[in-house]
Amino acid sequence: MIYTPHAAKEWAEFLHKPGDKYYDFSKVREEIELDTDRICGRNKDISSAVIYIKIFSARVVDLTLIDLPGSTKVPTGDQPTDIEHKINNLQMQYIAPQSSIIMAICPANNDIANADALKIARRVDPMGERTVGVLTKTDLMDEGTNCLDIVRGKVYPLKLGFTPVVCRS
Repeated sequence: MIYTPHAAKEWAEFLHKPGDKYYDFSKVREEIELDTDRICGRNKDISSAVIYIKIFSARVVDLTLIDLPGSTKVPTGDQPTDIEHKINNLQMQYIAPQSSIIMAICPANNDIANADALKIARRVDPMGERTVGVLTKTDLMDEGTNCLDIVRGKVYPLKLGFTPVVCRS
């Protein structure tokens, strides 16, 4: 993301499409899907090839985000049999450097003790000093439960804490 103070409207640019500006972010999503299929095929494989997107806006700070695939335990369809190993290696490549901040996405409607993202983060950040937790699906938690103890750091302490979110859909 690139802070552009005088931009009247946000836009995105792809490295593989120099000069093209995307003002419609649904088209950005489509281009990501097309490029992912081009790189990985349609069999839900993964690749270490990077899709570079720059987002220009007056409402962002200069920041590089890397969206990694989530953990997969069992290959489905025609995924390669070593998909779990491939994803794990790719995740470690990006989260191991001490300069990386790890965003561990965890569903709030599951026991935090079973969160794969926290388990992976703990391998390279055992003290939780550079991991931020994001609790999704807070709206889907069982009646009578909440995630306040997690957010307050009483269940699984992280120096950067947990942020609960509710997705738009």
